[in-house]
Amino acid sequence: MELTPPVIAIDGPSASGKGSISRKVAAALGFHLLDSGALYRIVGLVASRRGVALDKGPLVARLVEGLRIEFEGDDKSEGIIRVDGEDMTREIRLESTGELASQVAAHPEVRQALVRLQRSFRKWPGLLADGRDMGSVIFPDAQVKVYLTASPEERARRRYKQLKEKGISVNLAALSAEIAERDYRDRTRSVSPLRPAADAVELDTTDLNIEQVVEQVMALVEEKLPGLPT
Repeated sequence: MELTPPVIAIDGPSASGKGSISRKVAAALGFHLLDSGALYRIVGLVASRRGVALDKGPLVARLVEGLRIEFEGDDKSEGIIRVDGEDMTREIRLESTGELASQVAAHPEVRQALVRLQRSFRKWPGLLADGRDMGSVIFPDAQVKVYLTASPEERARRRYKQLKEKGISVNLAALSAEIAERDYRDRTRSVSPLRPAADAVELDTTDLNIEQVVEQVMALVEEKLPGLPT
């Protein structure tokens, strides 16, 4: 039987801490990192830039094949995301781009177009896959599956703090409403709705800091994948 690289899947709603935790765990293990949410943000942003209507799933899906996407960075920053050689990191991280991502992710054609791209990131020594359906759809055979969550209020506060630190003007009430709307859309979409994989370990991070969550995830990795340098 052919061996495949191990996968750690970390899923959860917006601002649950997936990105920060995933970068730190991937760096500690020396694993490759897949920020699947960034892929949807990229597709939404590119579609918007090129004047492709976001409600036209087949047209948006066609954009995926020609994109060259590169992730650069480590656990100490959010890293750099290049699309066709252009640094699009700041635009991709904007809350408005997150709204675009949620809209295009609702189309089965777009999700299908990205499946092969996402699975191509599975390489030795292993992959840390961060997203909303990594453990349930993209890597159902992942050895470690974690579902991170937090209260909507805490997630809004985290995102507000994050954006303010970047110098981005944002209103907390409006941000809370946007996160609630996105949660609803993600949970009720017909294709790959947001929910934990049946065998995922759920972690509520509302009252935990990053270091505490990383510690819990690393303990789970040590249990499920003994022998890794945890």
